[in-house]
Amino acid sequence: MESLSVLVVLYAGLTHALEADHVLAVSNIVSQRRSVVTAAKDGIFWGLGHISTIAVIGLLMLVFKAGIPEQAFSYFEAVVGLMLIIVAVYRLYKFFRNKEGIVHRHTHVHGGVNEQTHIHAPIDAVEKNLHKTSYGIGLVHGLAGSGALVALAISQFSSPGTGMLYLLLYGLGAVAGMLLVSGLLSVPFSKKIINRPGLRTALILISSGLCLVYGGYVIYHNIA
Repeated sequence: MESLSVLVVLYAGLTHALEADHVLAVSNIVSQRRSVVTAAKDGIFWGLGHISTIAVIGLLMLVFKAGIPEQAFSYFEAVVGLMLIIVAVYRLYKFFRNKEGIVHRHTHVHGGVNEQTHIHAPIDAVEKNLHKTSYGIGLVHGLAGSGALVALAISQFSSPGTGMLYLLLYGLGAVAGMLLVSGLLSVPFSKKIINRPGLRTALILISSGLCLVYGGYVIYHNIA
């Protein structure tokens, strides 16, 4: 593959990470983080899961010439919609269970001199290791659009090896894109950058609500 083609493929993978279903799913993950760096790592694991699924489907269709019915990919898309709903419901469950929207305010004396008022948001399991979860969500997301992607590789490249290289480069672009997206989306949730519990609460409810609605739309669009 020529260097220009490589850049185009990487760019295509990077912009793929900006699709609505990806952004919504990842926003529900990074809303549980208080560190931009940790959230960016979640994005990397999401991308690696995405590559894994695309690579498996690519191997089946490009190398082993396995035929996957076109209708099957509609069901794959529906599974992605179901996953979006599950991710959103679970995030809302954790939000209300841990009472993340409740802010505690108290005043006390430091060193016997001055009274100071402190505001605390509840500390929950937000820093729990979510990398495996991110990888799993990436695996499922790899199902969405993989059929069209592999079909394009088959039509454009006569060699299975070149086709697989195309898919892997596309996947690497998606990893880079999701790293950037997850890092940026996590900024409002980072205590070191924006310490506003009200903003965090609003964004959690909005992202989860949109994830629910969009997941339902994806299921309806591919099943009905």
